[in-house]
Amino acid sequence: MAATAMEGQALPDLLEKARDRTATQWGGDGARLTPGIEVGLDERGARAELRRQIGRMERDLAELFASTYPRAGIDWTVAAAGGPRVLGLADLERVRDGLANRLAEVRTEVARRADVAEQNRGLIERMIADPADYHWVKVGNEDIGERECLHWHTRPRWGILGMLLGWWRVKLSSGCPLATGLGT
Repeated sequence: MAATAMEGQALPDLLEKARDRTATQWGGDGARLTPGIEVGLDERGARAELRRQIGRMERDLAELFASTYPRAGIDWTVAAAGGPRVLGLADLERVRDGLANRLAEVRTEVARRADVAEQNRGLIERMIADPADYHWVKVGNEDIGERECLHWHTRPRWGILGMLLGWWRVKLSSGCPLATGLGT
């Protein structure tokens, strides 16, 4: 019986009824939608595109962290969007924009630190080439973005006599200081 009732109606009429039924269902923000407003597939595509962009930005942030690992002082965390829920378009856009700003800040900071490290490498080269111009200068591995506990010092050779005679040298430290015991 249902098949015969549907056969009598035209296809556009059936599509119109289906659209009206879809439009009267609940919307994503909890408000009841009014009849005649289409809840289209454009929102689904937009949500998928925003999720793809967010995933790409999170991957880029993780790659930056992995490529600059020993560096400290940069906040790499990604804040949650407020607990487990399905995010609407506005929330997804807010998350994407926040990640884009965060990624730009981290890239700027990493580039700034890379420039400082390169300048410090140049300073070490100049210190080695002419130690007499760099009295008492000390550059550490953390200053050039490395992890070990090495330091380059310019010191006078033979103490005060070397200082008076202008005999300076660059000394490379032997590494990290020895660990101290519990003192018991």
